[in-house]
Amino acid sequence: MADPSSYRPKPGQIPDSPGVYRFRDDHRRVIYVGKAKSLRQRIANYFQDLASLHPRTRTMVTTAASVEWTVVSTEVEALQLEYSWIKEFDPRFNVKYRDDKSYPSLAVTLNEKYPRVQVMRGAKKKGVRYFGPYGHAWAIRETVDLMLRVFPVRTCSAGVFKNAERTGRPCLLGYIGKCSAPCVGRVTPEEHRELAEEFCDFMAGRTGTYIRRLEKQMAEAAEDMEYEKAARLRDDIGALRRAMEKNAVVLADATDADLIAVAEDELEAAVQIFHVRGGRVRGQRGWVTDKVEAVETAGLVEHALQQLYGEESGDSVPKEVLVPALPEDTGAVTQWLSDRRGSQVSLRIPQRGDKKDLMETVGRNAQQALVLHKTKRASDLTTRSRALEEIAEALGLDSAPLRVECFDISHLQGDDVVASMVVFEDGLARKSEYRRFQIKGFEGQDDVRSMHEVISRRFKRYLVEKTRTGEWPEEVPEESEPSAGEGPAPEANGSPGGRENGSAPGDDTHEIPSRTDDDGRPKRFAYPPQLVVVDGGQPQVAAAKRALDELGIDDVAVCGLAKRLEEVWLPADDDPVVLPRSSEGLYLLQRVRDEAHRFAITYQRTKRAKRVRSSPLDDVPGLGESRKQALIKHFGSVKRLRGATIDQICEVPGLGRKTAESIVVALANAAPAAPAVNTATGEIMEDNGGST
Repeated sequence: MADPSSYRPKPGQIPDSPGVYRFRDDHRRVIYVGKAKSLRQRIANYFQDLASLHPRTRTMVTTAASVEWTVVSTEVEALQLEYSWIKEFDPRFNVKYRDDKSYPSLAVTLNEKYPRVQVMRGAKKKGVRYFGPYGHAWAIRETVDLMLRVFPVRTCSAGVFKNAERTGRPCLLGYIGKCSAPCVGRVTPEEHRELAEEFCDFMAGRTGTYIRRLEKQMAEAAEDMEYEKAARLRDDIGALRRAMEKNAVVLADATDADLIAVAEDELEAAVQIFHVRGGRVRGQRGWVTDKVEAVETAGLVEHALQQLYGEESGDSVPKEVLVPALPEDTGAVTQWLSDRRGSQVSLRIPQRGDKKDLMETVGRNAQQALVLHKTKRASDLTTRSRALEEIAEALGLDSAPLRVECFDISHLQGDDVVASMVVFEDGLARKSEYRRFQIKGFEGQDDVRSMHEVISRRFKRYLVEKTRTGEWPEEVPEESEPSAGEGPAPEANGSPGGRENGSAPGDDTHEIPSRTDDDGRPKRFAYPPQLVVVDGGQPQVAAAKRALDELGIDDVAVCGLAKRLEEVWLPADDDPVVLPRSSEGLYLLQRVRDEAHRFAITYQRTKRAKRVRSSPLDDVPGLGESRKQALIKHFGSVKRLRGATIDQICEVPGLGRKTAESIVVALANAAPAAPAVNTATGEIMEDNGGST
């Protein structure tokens, strides 16, 4: 625990100007970002008597080791810079909203030649028109199903569309009149785009004009005794009205507004947002957050506004934003919203009438969301705390291991030896900090030696980055192959945290390169764990402990978890620590170990799939990689290829008789290879000439 007086700025050093400040811990991580009208007054508040500070603020200032600031010209600039830094550094003591569920939106892909209506989740794409988000995907599909009768816009995937173009036959929706079938030329691209734009106009709230036009057409058809046409228009009007009823009218006027409500207690807060367009609720979404900083309702509202509109396009900001409490810098926030929209935005608290009533409804939804979140999380939070306490007690640690790193080795009969490092913080996986290693110093089934090497490399890097000053090399572009530094695999976390980047010269460790010390971004191995877990028994644990001892690191605990009996091994003990099968601590260690094993296996298989293993086909003159793959694809395996005749091999596209004869001779002279065994699972892998 740091003493705030040890890094308190001297009197007169802090300017009396608007700006943004950052607190860093002793590892140079940014742990809190804030803004202020007056940096001098705001930062001075953090260096009061600790007893007078809010408990969360007290925790933050005692965790920090330094504070720095950046002066800006206006409060609006401070707001923008604060948001950018929070997104960049992800400070642990700042409010971070999490979606309480995944909300789908109705999307119209106007960026395509034939726009498509579909349900979308995730990040928004340029050129796509979005409506929502909605509470449930089925609600979107019901609405679209009703509206396709009037606006028969394409809803099929690219594959279905191309297949219909190729065959000249539309899908079922084209036959029943719920698609205009542009795939077979029933309408031109221009006519189909006009349908899509009318669909968007209707969804955007311009409903009255369109329905009145249909009613007029229906009356004219009836007068002309075109009763079938009039009946069809009548049904169309009914379908549109049913679609409109799914979005209840909540405001008498055609209001465009977002209503934000907050429900909170001492530890957590829930935010609910209703999107009202054209007087109707067009979408809803919600967030939850831990109150890791001392923040009032006004502060929660400000953070919500930053997250809601920080990355959205300008047209997503409505004319009016209704909130339960105004932010401290109301003028700056209003100016920021107006700049994003391109016109004036009203930010206010509703006082009376329908808008106040609707705000109360949003507030009730926020309260229910908070109760539901706490109900779901209570058991998980308690279980994680108990698991960490049990691990600390079983291993004789002074405190619960808040950061745990686990290492595993994977190879296939001694080939393609790799290792994985997974990180758990507070009992939860932190996938952005996963790392992968190539073991290039030697090949063979020596897990003990591999474990010693990996632990040494990981903590050598920690010692280097702990003491290094100056700047790191620039990152190698993502497509770069020479140094092939790798972080988390895409299937491990579904995020760009595992991009391939360059490594430091002479280092074959695969991790993400560090930035400069002063910019606050996470460095490769800058944060030490309280506990290192290795996948294995006493030999692997001894190797890991020896590696730490050689580096002079004595403040990191080490243990191993053996798969056979799920025994926990400590370096200096001849007998394992046996935790009860019902122990939450054992369950957490198993989760950590299994995640490391999965991550290592995934990387090992990925490496193996990138190259074709040595086979008799390598010696056939004129047989390149593409022809090898064609052979394997045609016959299924080298084993089946051995039994093929010359004429059968000639059936493979691109292979002549002379090459086929060379293949038969090469396979006849080569002895069948022994089956490959996966040392991790014990499975015998079929000889397929390198295909995985």
